[in-house]
Amino acid sequence: MTRAQQTVSIGLLVTSLYLALHLRLVPLPDLIQTEIVPVLPFWALVSFGAYLLFCLGWNVMTFHDVPEAHKELMAEIDLAKTDLRGLGVDVD
Repeated sequence: MTRAQQTVSIGLLVTSLYLALHLRLVPLPDLIQTEIVPVLPFWALVSFGAYLLFCLGWNVMTFHDVPEAHKELMAEIDLAKTDLRGLGVDVD
Protein backbone atom coordinates (compact mmCIF):
# COMPACT_ATOMS: atom_id res chain seq x y z
CA MET A 1 0.00 0.00 0.00
CA THR A 2 1.46 3.33 -1.00
CA ARG A 3 1.60 6.31 1.30
CA ALA A 4 -1.16 8.07 -0.66
CA GLN A 5 -3.46 5.07 -0.38
CA GLN A 6 -2.77 4.84 3.33
CA THR A 7 -3.52 8.55 3.82
CA VAL A 8 -6.77 8.31 1.85
CA SER A 9 -7.80 5.22 3.81
CA ILE A 10 -7.20 6.92 7.16
CA GLY A 11 -9.03 10.03 5.97
CA LEU A 12 -12.04 8.00 4.89
CA LEU A 13 -12.06 6.12 8.18
CA VAL A 14 -11.98 9.32 10.24
CA THR A 15 -14.64 10.92 8.04
CA SER A 16 -16.97 7.94 8.33
CA LEU A 17 -16.52 7.84 12.11
CA TYR A 18 -17.34 11.54 12.37
CA LEU A 19 -20.40 11.16 10.14
CA ALA A 20 -21.62 8.26 12.27
CA LEU A 21 -21.34 10.48 15.34
CA HIS A 22 -22.85 13.54 13.63
CA LEU A 23 -25.80 11.64 12.17
CA ARG A 24 -26.49 10.10 15.60
CA LEU A 25 -25.91 6.54 14.40
CA VAL A 26 -23.81 5.98 17.51
CA PRO A 27 -25.83 6.70 20.66
CA LEU A 28 -24.13 9.27 22.87
CA PRO A 29 -25.37 11.36 25.77
CA ASP A 30 -27.21 14.47 24.60
CA LEU A 31 -24.64 16.86 26.09
CA ILE A 32 -21.80 15.25 24.12
CA GLN A 33 -23.90 15.09 20.96
CA THR A 34 -24.84 18.78 21.03
CA GLU A 35 -21.75 20.38 22.57
CA ILE A 36 -18.72 18.32 21.53
CA VAL A 37 -19.42 16.50 18.26
CA PRO A 38 -20.14 19.67 16.18
CA VAL A 39 -16.75 21.21 17.05
CA LEU A 40 -14.63 18.09 16.50
CA PRO A 41 -13.48 19.06 12.96
CA PHE A 42 -12.41 22.52 14.15
CA TRP A 43 -10.60 20.99 17.13
CA ALA A 44 -8.81 18.53 14.81
CA LEU A 45 -7.76 21.35 12.47
CA VAL A 46 -6.40 23.48 15.32
CA SER A 47 -4.57 20.49 16.82
CA PHE A 48 -3.01 19.63 13.46
CA GLY A 49 -1.88 23.24 13.00
CA ALA A 50 -0.34 23.29 16.48
CA TYR A 51 1.49 20.04 15.72
CA LEU A 52 2.86 21.47 12.46
CA LEU A 53 4.01 24.66 14.19
CA PHE A 54 5.73 22.60 16.87
CA CYS A 55 7.50 20.49 14.23
CA LEU A 56 8.60 23.61 12.35
CA GLY A 57 9.90 25.26 15.52
CA TRP A 58 11.70 22.12 16.63
CA ASN A 59 13.42 21.70 13.26
CA VAL A 60 14.48 25.35 13.21
CA MET A 61 15.78 25.08 16.77
CA THR A 62 17.78 21.91 16.08
CA PHE A 63 19.06 22.99 12.66
CA HIS A 64 22.69 22.01 12.22
CA ASP A 65 25.08 23.82 9.93
CA VAL A 66 26.89 21.58 7.52
CA PRO A 67 30.33 22.99 6.62
CA GLU A 68 30.89 20.43 3.85
CA ALA A 69 27.69 21.48 2.09
CA HIS A 70 28.75 25.14 2.35
CA LYS A 71 32.11 24.38 0.76
CA GLU A 72 30.45 22.36 -2.01
CA LEU A 73 27.94 25.13 -2.72
CA MET A 74 30.66 27.79 -2.86
CA ALA A 75 32.66 25.61 -5.29
CA GLU A 76 29.59 25.26 -7.53
CA ILE A 77 29.05 29.03 -7.43
CA ASP A 78 32.67 29.63 -8.43
CA LEU A 79 32.31 27.11 -11.27
CA ALA A 80 29.13 28.82 -12.50
CA LYS A 81 30.86 32.23 -12.37
CA THR A 82 33.76 30.90 -14.43
CA ASP A 83 31.39 29.44 -17.01
CA LEU A 84 29.43 32.69 -17.23
CA ARG A 85 32.60 34.75 -17.57
CA GLY A 86 33.61 32.45 -20.43
CA LEU A 87 30.32 33.35 -22.13
CA GLY A 88 30.99 37.07 -21.62
CA VAL A 89 28.55 37.72 -18.76
CA ASP A 90 29.59 40.14 -16.00
CA VAL A 91 28.80 38.38 -12.71
CA ASP A 92 30.58 40.61 -10.17
